Amino acid sequence: MSEEKYVPKSKFAEWLDSRLPLLSLSHHLKSYPTPKNLNYWWTFGGILTFCLITQIVTGIILAMHYVAHTEHAFASIEHIMRDVNYGWLMRYVHSNGASMFFLAVYIHIFRGLYFGSYKAPREMIWITGLIIYLLMMATAFMGYVLPWGQMSFWGATVITNLFSAIPFVGDSITNWLWGGFSVDNPTLNRFYSLHYLLPFLIFGLVILHIWSLHIPGNNNPVGIDVKKSRNETMPFHPYMVMKDLLALLTFLLLFFGFVFFLPDFLGHPDNYIQADPLVTPAHIVPEWYLLPFYAILRAIPSKLGGVIFMFASIFLLIGLPWLDSSKVRSATFRPIYRKFFWALVVTVILLGYLGAKPPEGIYLILARIATAYYFIHFLILLPLLGRYEKTDPLPTSISDPVLDKPGVMDKFKEMAGKYEGENVGTFK
Repeated sequence: MSEEKYVPKSKFAEWLDSRLPLLSLSHHLKSYPTPKNLNYWWTFGGILTFCLITQIVTGIILAMHYVAHTEHAFASIEHIMRDVNYGWLMRYVHSNGASMFFLAVYIHIFRGLYFGSYKAPREMIWITGLIIYLLMMATAFMGYVLPWGQMSFWGATVITNLFSAIPFVGDSITNWLWGGFSVDNPTLNRFYSLHYLLPFLIFGLVILHIWSLHIPGNNNPVGIDVKKSRNETMPFHPYMVMKDLLALLTFLLLFFGFVFFLPDFLGHPDNYIQADPLVTPAHIVPEWYLLPFYAILRAIPSKLGGVIFMFASIFLLIGLPWLDSSKVRSATFRPIYRKFFWALVVTVILLGYLGAKPPEGIYLILARIATAYYFIHFLILLPLLGRYEKTDPLPTSISDPVLDKPGVMDKFKEMAGKYEGENVGTFK
């Protein structure tokens, strides 16, 4: 099914569309042809858009009551929780919303890895998505500092100190981030300003991300191009819209389960103690969604080496469309890659677990093994698998995997024979 061209139905609509094509854009979004075999793993794009809007709206409300000053920041959070009407709800939605945002984005990324959504011609979709992810990490880290609790202060101290390991310019970068010679009031002001600004930049990049998606179109679970001549697409509205809404409602059950029943479960108890530069917490850890990279950082004996490997583990993903040399997109037809994919999932989860543990003993050994496999997976296994892996035969269309299942065509023929005499419909 091809996209229908928008035709203005009134003189005003024609005048407006010729100057500001909002109506034709709205029509495009509704009738945008999507592959008819998309499953619920493709609904996380809509969930992420909802999470971003939720974070921006709640963030603006919280900013009206927050005081970005080291002597008042902690107390202003308590004021929001106790005195502002529904302030507790705004804060819990915002803090837990960050975790839900990263949960959804990790599922979105691993879906792309499994079904090869980063392969040509969708490289720019993948790259813009990773830039959004990097900005999300920066925004989340700065937001973690704002409550000015013990973990906020010491987390900021540890992470910003990492930049000092960069030769020649490291100290200058660190002093610029601090706004002085230590984490203090200028640091809090800078982080507050950037934390407020970056979500709007992310929103703009999301629009660019969606725009780049609409040029080549969606990938699909089979990983082959759809054939419009075979009617393999359907309009985005109402079919995918209803699917996205159902997935979003299900996701909200988890989201509000944390907000109303476990609001502090994903936080650290030390962050409910006001920041004290003279008292160091026993174990300094970032939020859970940054723990895999924190584990990689600590797995390397050298400070500079840890910084390099930590950033390399993220930027490595940008080169993934060229590292994976396989011509087959979907892991459904790549039996060997499929096993290594699940090994990668286990490795990232293990790194997240180890990032929350002290960097000593068996935890350090496992972190180094997991870090080694992470880089081996992308730098060695993917290029080799693309050359030597024997893939399963690809179907000729996205409908074949359904129609070729044993008994499916017999079922169609049986139904066609049943209704033939009643003249209810025709099976083609």
